[in-house]
Amino acid sequence: MYMLRRIVLCALIGFGSLSGYSQSVDEKIGSAMNRSDWFALDSIYNSVPKDSIHPFLEIYSRCLIGNRLNRPDVSIPAFEELFNTQLESLDLGNLISATFMFGMDLSRVGENEAAASMTNSILDATRQYLDSTTVANLTSHANRYSALAAYNPYQIQFNEDSPGVVPFAIVPVGPKDKGSVLMHLKESSINGISADITFDTGAGINLISPEMAEKYNLTSLDGTTVSVGGVGRKDGYLAMADELQLGNMTIKDVPFSVVSISSDNSEADQYTDAFSIILGSDLMLQLKEVNIDFVTNTLTVPMKAPFIPVKTDAKPNLCFSPSMNLLCKGTIHNEPMLMCIDSGDASYGSIGNAFFERNRQFVLDNGVKDTVRVAGIGGVNFMDCYKLRDMKISLGNHALEIPEIVVTTMPYAGPGVQYECNIGLRTLMLYNFVRFNLVDFVLTTGI
Repeated sequence: MYMLRRIVLCALIGFGSLSGYSQSVDEKIGSAMNRSDWFALDSIYNSVPKDSIHPFLEIYSRCLIGNRLNRPDVSIPAFEELFNTQLESLDLGNLISATFMFGMDLSRVGENEAAASMTNSILDATRQYLDSTTVANLTSHANRYSALAAYNPYQIQFNEDSPGVVPFAIVPVGPKDKGSVLMHLKESSINGISADITFDTGAGINLISPEMAEKYNLTSLDGTTVSVGGVGRKDGYLAMADELQLGNMTIKDVPFSVVSISSDNSEADQYTDAFSIILGSDLMLQLKEVNIDFVTNTLTVPMKAPFIPVKTDAKPNLCFSPSMNLLCKGTIHNEPMLMCIDSGDASYGSIGNAFFERNRQFVLDNGVKDTVRVAGIGGVNFMDCYKLRDMKISLGNHALEIPEIVVTTMPYAGPGVQYECNIGLRTLMLYNFVRFNLVDFVLTTGI
């Protein structure tokens, strides 16, 4: 968020003439933005008079709150106001960053034509000042929105007068002694052909391998390119499934990113071979609520009011990462941290090296030194780590002990985002259920 830090810093420098109270509010808002603490930003913004906030920060707060807390009804008008009234406050980097977020939110509500038009407009106005990588990224986004505009993505139909129910199986992957497992959806098909689908809450998009895209007769969207990061990075294209059947639900026009999911490592591909088709949080957002029941091994999706969640005043504990992964507030070892809720992680999970730096002596005294190999798209990464046993975790509204979790000792070197903590499927399975309310953006658990 380097560019965001610049914008907030520039704004704060000019606030000397404002009242002491107003300056204090702006400083708090600027600090929350700089820390990427969207929960604090939301709380501060909603607890103070709006005229006590500098006009630029007031608008930009709404942009970020809406984008990061899944409130496009808030962010879309805020971005429109930002572009219409505050362009002089945006340097080039922040303008491009806002363009990406604005396009993302428009696409999320199905306004792909508007997203393409807006992105192309900004690209045309700034092209001469941009480097080739930024031009390519903006072009890729605009082309994707244009291609999606020909469809009506995620038309959800319930085939019975009951909630959506999708059974799943917990499937072992990799060497047996590792105990690694994934969550595969049953009673599923793509374009009428039975499909073995991995449900991955840690994936921000739906993924499919080129071989599976051909097998299931997906329609490639001309002119689209995607770049997907894992351990490495691989390029591909966007394709559309006419029909996805999940249990008693039928979903029309489902977009997939088509990339080679191989890690290019024979041992690691014991794991990645199980990921030929992945459904991620992009679909979850359209379903509004997803309840994962680990007692009955079923996904449940509400069908209609009064069961479908509506926006309330509940305080969110979920937010998006910059790459649109779902992060949840929680604690491990009584330390608050943001956790990536990742059912595509076949282990109990891992904690980043910042925890190691803060708790070095505790980890050295209680951990077992090891090396963890992270397999993913594009390669394998080796990291020194310690394994800690019986660590207390609080997630949702319940606490329990994780039998084992990895603590890395060095920063992650891959292209993906390193979270404070990644919570894997084996930890999620310790709960009776994990429920995602994607309207209030609240995760709850049961034991």
